[in-house]
Amino acid sequence: MDPATLIGFVVSLGALILFMVLEGADPMSLLFLPAIVLVIVATFGAAMSSQTMDDLKKMPVWFKMGALPAKVPPATDQIQTLVSLAEKARKEGLLALEASVKTIEDPFLKRGLQMGIDGTDPEELRAVLEGEISAKKAEDKVAAKFFNAMGGYAPTIGIVGCIVGLINVMGNLSDPESLGPMIAAAFVATLWGVMAANFWFLPMGAKILRVSELQAAQMELLVEGIAEIQAGTSPRAVRQKLISLVPPSEVAREAA
Repeated sequence: MDPATLIGFVVSLGALILFMVLEGADPMSLLFLPAIVLVIVATFGAAMSSQTMDDLKKMPVWFKMGALPAKVPPATDQIQTLVSLAEKARKEGLLALEASVKTIEDPFLKRGLQMGIDGTDPEELRAVLEGEISAKKAEDKVAAKFFNAMGGYAPTIGIVGCIVGLINVMGNLSDPESLGPMIAAAFVATLWGVMAANFWFLPMGAKILRVSELQAAQMELLVEGIAEIQAGTSPRAVRQKLISLVPPSEVAREAA
């Protein structure tokens, strides 16, 4: 799991448990299986019903995006790669990059450079690459909306569980001694709904959008670098232009 995601979850859950202890409540009361099953499974089912079958096939990837570490290489590493390519293209010509392209791991950079080497019109090359960026952002947005939908459904489903529990309470009014525990158990479903939404689902949706922004920014950086290499710009000018597109804090951190 992504360390930032894990730390955030642990801090949130720890704050809740600490609050319960300070209030004199038993944290083990959270482990009420019927409430957990209802909130998690029903929320998942409700979110599934709002998607297409093609979308549902992507859910394993979406959960990886929300939980696993993001693949966002440092921008300075990308800049160094582009500057090295610009130096070679400046000295030996654009066609000399043919061998270098085969060793590049980033598929987006590889496609862009190959198009440039093949003589694609600069405006067309930029349009194709920017279109790919837009398509990726749109796909990531669908993944984020799925988790945001779960975050919206979970509290309401928790209330449904509470109502079902209270119905059970009303059916046992003849046994006053059991009413207290039964009412408490009914409200646990509401707690799980709110907790699942705000501790897991909504943060995972926000993380996907944040990672998407970072990856899109890196891809836009590569587009600018490819365009400058294709135009035959000097390596120094390529470096200066690309650095201007990177957040100052990141540049300063790499220089330290």
